[in-house]
Amino acid sequence: MCGIAGIINLKGDVITSHVIRNMTNQIAHRGPNGEGEWIENNVGIGHRRLAILDLTTAANQPMISKNQRWVLSYNGEIYNYKEIKKELENKGISFTSSSDTEVVLYALATWGEDALLKFNGMFAIALWDRQNKELLLARDRYGIKPLYYSIDIDRFIFGSEQKAITSAPNFQKDLNKKALLEYMTFQNIFTNQTLLKRIFLLEAGHLLRVKCDQGQPLSHQITKHQYWDYEFNDEDKVVNKADYLEELDRLFNQAVNRQLVSDVELGSYLSGGIDSGSITCLASKKLPNMKTFTCGFDLSSASGIELTFDERVKAEAISAKLQTEHYEMVLKAGDMERCLSELSWHLEEPRVGQSYPNFYIAKLASKFVKVVLSGSGGDELFGGYPWRYYRTANCQNFDTYIDEYFTYWQRLLSHEEIENVFRPCWNSVKDVETKDIFKKVFSSHKNNLDQPKDFINHSLYFEAKTFLNGLLIVEDKLSMAHGLETRVPFLDNDLVDFAMKCPVSLKLKNLNIVQGFNENETSNKKRKYFQKTNDGKQIIREMMGRYIDQDVTQATKQGFSSPDASWFKGQSIDFVNKTLYQNKARIYDILDENSVKTLVNSHLECKQNKRLLIWSLLNLEHWLQNTF
Repeated sequence: MCGIAGIINLKGDVITSHVIRNMTNQIAHRGPNGEGEWIENNVGIGHRRLAILDLTTAANQPMISKNQRWVLSYNGEIYNYKEIKKELENKGISFTSSSDTEVVLYALATWGEDALLKFNGMFAIALWDRQNKELLLARDRYGIKPLYYSIDIDRFIFGSEQKAITSAPNFQKDLNKKALLEYMTFQNIFTNQTLLKRIFLLEAGHLLRVKCDQGQPLSHQITKHQYWDYEFNDEDKVVNKADYLEELDRLFNQAVNRQLVSDVELGSYLSGGIDSGSITCLASKKLPNMKTFTCGFDLSSASGIELTFDERVKAEAISAKLQTEHYEMVLKAGDMERCLSELSWHLEEPRVGQSYPNFYIAKLASKFVKVVLSGSGGDELFGGYPWRYYRTANCQNFDTYIDEYFTYWQRLLSHEEIENVFRPCWNSVKDVETKDIFKKVFSSHKNNLDQPKDFINHSLYFEAKTFLNGLLIVEDKLSMAHGLETRVPFLDNDLVDFAMKCPVSLKLKNLNIVQGFNENETSNKKRKYFQKTNDGKQIIREMMGRYIDQDVTQATKQGFSSPDASWFKGQSIDFVNKTLYQNKARIYDILDENSVKTLVNSHLECKQNKRLLIWSLLNLEHWLQNTF
């Protein structure tokens, strides 16, 4: 687990050590155990190392092949590297380290881009071919590890984080207002744009090649394509539930065991829910006295549904049964204010959710371990959000499905509110069609929609491509801020393949009720279909009933949320006022001050719940202060 960066200058200007080191210094938090660089004339590649496998210098990067042709800078972990290593040894390749890095290097040198489909793990890869003067960038299937790039006149620049790119000499930072409008609609960015012009996120499951011919424009030498995508599609056969349960049991155990490989101590998050509880249960069988970590919240000023947000009691009960060495922390109103400037610098741009609890729990875990297991991915693969899918399960065609789901995913501002809020810069963003952005996520996945299960599979596809993608970026940035590697066993290749073919009927409990859903029904419709329940992840719940107690496996779905709706109106109101009600706030260089304050007031006056919007505005303000 590391940080990578590099630059190619097509004008032929020599890259200096100072330039590369300045780029990698910006991401030193990602690799506190070592640094390295490789420079040849107009090409420079840098690396910061967080040592997890093979702690010796033999695993240092950038790593150069024995024939001197290939140079690799790589961030990630390949959990099946030992199996791949045996394949390569059978081809006569010898190894000088016990690292997965060397396996990645020779796998790519041997099989080219086909090696990417062999890798079971998480990765962001930069491979320079000295012979053909070509750079390969690649990201893992699911987007667990980030990788950014910039086409800057005659330079191609890349890095694990945007700050590595912006630290390149003479890089001009300009706000991407169109991407900001996208974020202020979805509380996420679905395209590969970022909030900085000229910086792009390489999409999950994609590879990009840069052919370096100094006689051709840079834009003509870049090719990109997708080598893998999700394909949720019920298998067309009689469902034998017992067989699915047995296969899930085998694959889930295999996934967790694969991701325990480490030469440093490993722990696990433990929220009290089924995803982290299941992972901890299986991992603790292999690692006695494993350390676990929980973040709770002071609920003394909370109300309503927020009173269920603290899961420490549940986590403590699971820890006691599994005999883990358990650590917990309690967040209070004011903790967000204390970390927001640092958090926004590490996160680099706002993304999904109110992520400061993730920042604090990663900070806690990093004091004890260098690797931590996370339950991310379980909801998106196995249907953890039934109240979302039920809204669209009875649509008649793709267009009505898009209409319904698009309305739901306007998480921050409606179209009308967008026009008002972006009034100062409307001419520069008015051509952004957020509904088209939403629709394009589905690519070719819009055929054969004639049953509720088809629409639900489309929803699972959409959320894996967007919501999960955003969560993974947050998880990576905020764990690596503390030199902590996060692993996600639910995103094991074999387990994902199983989940994509697992019938919807085994994921959702009340699909038969939804099939009879009446759009004209008025009484209790919201309670019946749209409330948070334990309807989702049925096959996970049943399978894990073999290992953990029913009060965990049958618990109502609970997200990792803080009681900010109450805090923003109470103990944190001074922070909200200080940040968003000052006339010199940076956000008002872009957004309409009166429109923003009207929306914030609607929350403070208890007329609407705008906690997500307020969080996003606070985060955006600090990001602007840090960036410009």
